[in-house]
Amino acid sequence: MNMKVGVIGAGIGGLAVALRLAAKGHHVTVYEKNSKPGGKISEFRVNGYRFDTGPSLFTLPELTKELFDICGESIDEWIPYESLPTNCKYFFPDGTVFNFYQDKEQLTEEINTKTKDSIEDLQKRLDKSEEVYNLSAPVFLFRPFARKLSDFNTPPYKKIAKKLFKLDFFRTMNQANKKDFSDENLIQLFNRYATYNGSDPHKAPATLNMIAHLENNIGAYFPLKGMYSIADSLYRLALLKGVEFCFDSPVSRIITENKKATGITIHNRKELYDVVVSDVDVRYVANNMIENYPLKKRLNKGEPSSSAMIFYWGINRTFDNLELHNILFSGDYKDEFRKIFKEKTVSKDPTVYIFISSKLVKEDAPVGCENWFVMINVPSNSGQYNKEMTARIRKRIIAKINQELDTDIEKYIEEEKIACPVAIEAATNSVDGALYGISSNSMFSAFLRHPNSLKKIRNLYFTGGSVHPGGGIPLCLANAKIVDDLIAEDYE
Repeated sequence: MNMKVGVIGAGIGGLAVALRLAAKGHHVTVYEKNSKPGGKISEFRVNGYRFDTGPSLFTLPELTKELFDICGESIDEWIPYESLPTNCKYFFPDGTVFNFYQDKEQLTEEINTKTKDSIEDLQKRLDKSEEVYNLSAPVFLFRPFARKLSDFNTPPYKKIAKKLFKLDFFRTMNQANKKDFSDENLIQLFNRYATYNGSDPHKAPATLNMIAHLENNIGAYFPLKGMYSIADSLYRLALLKGVEFCFDSPVSRIITENKKATGITIHNRKELYDVVVSDVDVRYVANNMIENYPLKKRLNKGEPSSSAMIFYWGINRTFDNLELHNILFSGDYKDEFRKIFKEKTVSKDPTVYIFISSKLVKEDAPVGCENWFVMINVPSNSGQYNKEMTARIRKRIIAKINQELDTDIEKYIEEEKIACPVAIEAATNSVDGALYGISSNSMFSAFLRHPNSLKKIRNLYFTGGSVHPGGGIPLCLANAKIVDDLIAEDYE
């Protein structure tokens, strides 16, 4: 049964859903409010510099490869990528500089000479992360929430039921990390993985420690043409497969009749569809696109994830002591998260992330220069952001960089653009600029994420970073596959 499908949003989830459905012969039209595809994965260029503006880490590349496989294409011809020898370079407050190498011998040397723990301690933790991932992924990452009782009688659910305690719901990430490591720097390093879904390691369940498995066991990768090449390649492949795109086309309403979605409203006209897929922040959908939305109250009660303040700097020199990914850690990590989630403000000593794609993609900056993506985690917008706050944050970031790198970075900045939660919301409809929708700051967070379909509104499906199983490129690709499977189950 070939259907007419309307997809709202050309983010990574929307692009992946469109590809999967078009490969099955469905007629797919994608509506995007912006002038180009990608959603949070975007780019801009200025005076010889190119900047990726969103996600900067490429993990689980096999999920992207699967999209090309089902379309009869080779990912290597579209998105050439390579494994990173150094996942990240960490600068700690005590002066320690730690490289998380992929090479086991190099990593062993770092652990033995720069921490109080051993390579055996680290490997034991990574083995735990792998076990939790292998146990939980078939249920919590690559399947929808159970829709009927018989789902609980399937092998993945039976397996997880026997080892539920292994998932570590009842401890926080920080509690588990303090148990596994004696070195404060390693505890801080592994606590950082909470930020990969906009959460606080002192509140988020230790289950999320499995994130470390993706980066450190499976590996960190990078596309040789930059992160935006992922979205651009999926878009071009979708065109090849007959998907239609309408840019500068914000959808104002999802039309519902008799408890089912029947189409969309765009530019004051109605477009009817057999199936509607939303790749829009689900809180935005609930508050703006569907009247009397079933989960509106729950969504608006949820604690928003963190957002970001990003400074895109064209730097007119190179820094040989930096890698592709770099972290300058706060001296009081717990206070940093307290400021973000409780006080809704920014620490005086924030953790600074510096991503420099020109380390690998030489064309991303003029010769002898570097393109710095400088980011800190900040609270979602509740009216606190203004020019004065941005200036204070910028000053703190510059002071920290100068201290850690023994430089005067401001005199090397020749290009600058700034993105704050207000700008992020305007560009992506992420409510209050929250990057991942609702945070994972409770043991029940995995079960409270918005599902990929609703019993009360048939023919409507959800992908993207604000719904099950979560945000980031791998999880958006995962929920696109879930949506594809749900549509097949419901209609084919």
